[in-house]
Amino acid sequence: MIFLKLGGSLLTDKTTPEAVRVDVLRRLAGEIAAAREAAPGMRLLLGHGSGSFGHVAAARHGTRAGAGTADAWRGMAEVADAAARLNRRVVAALLTAGLPALSLAPSASAACRDGQLADLSAGPVGAALNAGMVPVVYGDVAFDADRGATIVSTEEVLAYLAPALLPGRVLLAGEVAGVLGAAGAVIPHITPENLSTIADALGASRGTDVTGGMDTKVRAMLNLAAATPGLHVRVFSGLVPGLLREVLLDRARPGTLITA
Repeated sequence: MIFLKLGGSLLTDKTTPEAVRVDVLRRLAGEIAAAREAAPGMRLLLGHGSGSFGHVAAARHGTRAGAGTADAWRGMAEVADAAARLNRRVVAALLTAGLPALSLAPSASAACRDGQLADLSAGPVGAALNAGMVPVVYGDVAFDADRGATIVSTEEVLAYLAPALLPGRVLLAGEVAGVLGAAGAVIPHITPENLSTIADALGASRGTDVTGGMDTKVRAMLNLAAATPGLHVRVFSGLVPGLLREVLLDRARPGTLITA
C-alpha cells in the first residue's frame, strides 16, 4: 500500500494563478502507469496539492479561517471549484496514461472542528483500491463545526486515511530534491530526535500556500510516522524524469527519509 502525493508546486507554477505544468503532469502520469504495469499488485492512493488553483482562491477568500457570511460561503464554493478544476486535469492525464483513476472529493464527506479534520469516509477509497482502481484525493474545502468552513490539506487527508489503509510508504513528490537544510543541501533523514536541529531551516512554500510550508508538512509526516508502525515517508523531486517510476518500484531512494 503506497500513498503518493504530487505537490501543487510540482504540478503548477504556484506564483501564477491556474498555471498547469502540462508536460510535467503528462510525464508523471506516464511514470505512474509504467510502475503499475511493472508491479500489477501495487495498491496506490494518489493525492495532489491544489497549487495555484485552490491556494490562490482560498487566500483571496480567507476560507481556511472560516465562513459565516453570504460572501464567504460563495468564496468557499469558488475555492472548491478551483481545486476541482486542477483535479479534473490530473485525473484526465492519469486516464490518458491508461490508469483507472477515480476522483474522490474530500469535501463530499469531510467534517472538521476548529480547522482539524475530524471525520472522512474511507469506504469509497477502500472499495476503489479493492477494485484495482487508483483513487485520487486532493486538498479541498470542508465544513467546520466551529468555523463554518475551512481547508483540509492533502497531507491531512492522507494522514486521516492511514489508520484504515495502513500504507507502508508515503511518497511526497515536489519540485525540490528533498527537505533542504540551512545551507541548501538535502537533509537525508529526519526523525523526532533531530527535528529541533533543523527546524529553523524549514521555510514557507514558494508561492501561495494556505496550509503551510515545509515545516508544517514535515511535522505532519513525523506525526503520521509515529502513528503508523513501520511507515517510511520520502520527500523527493518529481522534476527528474524517470525518478518517480523508480521510487514507486522501490528501486531508488532519493531525497529525504522521514521516520519515527
